[in-house]
Amino acid sequence: MKRTMITIFATTALSTAALAQADMTPAVTASDQDVSSGIVSADSVTAGENGWLVVHRTDSAMKPGPVVGYAPIRAGTTNDVAAILQEEVASGDMLMLMVHSEAGGTKTGVFEYTLGAKEDGPIRVDDKLVMQTITAE
Repeated sequence: MKRTMITIFATTALSTAALAQADMTPAVTASDQDVSSGIVSADSVTAGENGWLVVHRTDSAMKPGPVVGYAPIRAGTTNDVAAILQEEVASGDMLMLMVHSEAGGTKTGVFEYTLGAKEDGPIRVDDKLVMQTITAE
């Protein structure tokens, strides 16, 4: 009897956690920041599945450009997600911090996206990219 109750409780707790993650609306919050250390950070990232915080170059046209950094993220909300920049970013450059999926690639845990590819591609909500644009200081 005791074992059955523990199993029911554990199953209910796992189901509740899975439902909470499935209902999470993906989001990124970030602000303009100094990137001279070679790192760009998001204040928080929310995702319904494991994936990536991807840093794209952008400009006033607000289209995602080349990837200049990325960091793994896990399902749920994670605070202070830091991505190491893989090329120099100057003060005044605009960066787009975007949530990407882990889906579609051939290797789990390996970032496989290239601009326009489907592997580890961007997550959309209501056909809009989940992203925040910042300016490097």
